[in-house]
Amino acid sequence: MKKRLMVVLLLMSLMAALAGCGKENDASGKHHVEITVKDYGTITVELDGDAAPLTVENFLELAESGFYDGLTFHRIIEGFMMQGGDPLGTGGGGSTKTIKGEFSENGVENNLSHTRGAISMARSNAMNSASSQFFIVHQDSTFLDGKYACFGYVTEGIEVVDAVCEYDWPFRDGTGTIQQKDSQPVIESVKVID
Repeated sequence: MKKRLMVVLLLMSLMAALAGCGKENDASGKHHVEITVKDYGTITVELDGDAAPLTVENFLELAESGFYDGLTFHRIIEGFMMQGGDPLGTGGGGSTKTIKGEFSENGVENNLSHTRGAISMARSNAMNSASSQFFIVHQDSTFLDGKYACFGYVTEGIEVVDAVCEYDWPFRDGTGTIQQKDSQPVIESVKVID
């Protein structure tokens, strides 16, 4: 009797543990955010939680917590991209956690391409070092495909991306980093719409 009871209890605990497996990620499906850039306007982005669920979940959590509000776009290269989301404003900072890089060179299938208006995660040379920094592609940069986690596309406000990328930014170094933080365009807010 004791053996049978133990087997039943073991099976019940195993079933409970398995019940959580295979659940859809909270970030699955499409999500929409508005990135408001001070003095420039609002960029609306559709995030694809099916292509990059960990990336989208991380971005949504940071946006909902207000993490991005008041940060800047610190690296801007016309014809390439604008990068922001670094609390230091230097390219060397991030949030308190890093996530797995969701791209093919890291063993993750992600068919989104870095075409004009794509949003993607910045990272160091380490594959799983993405944290809070993201970039928006100004012009097609498909050479990044498979190397960075693209996770959505601009649906409105591409003219804001154009204006930021095409401005003649002062104090910029050879990597496109704007050296003086007070000269960097400010992210007023990143709001999750749905």
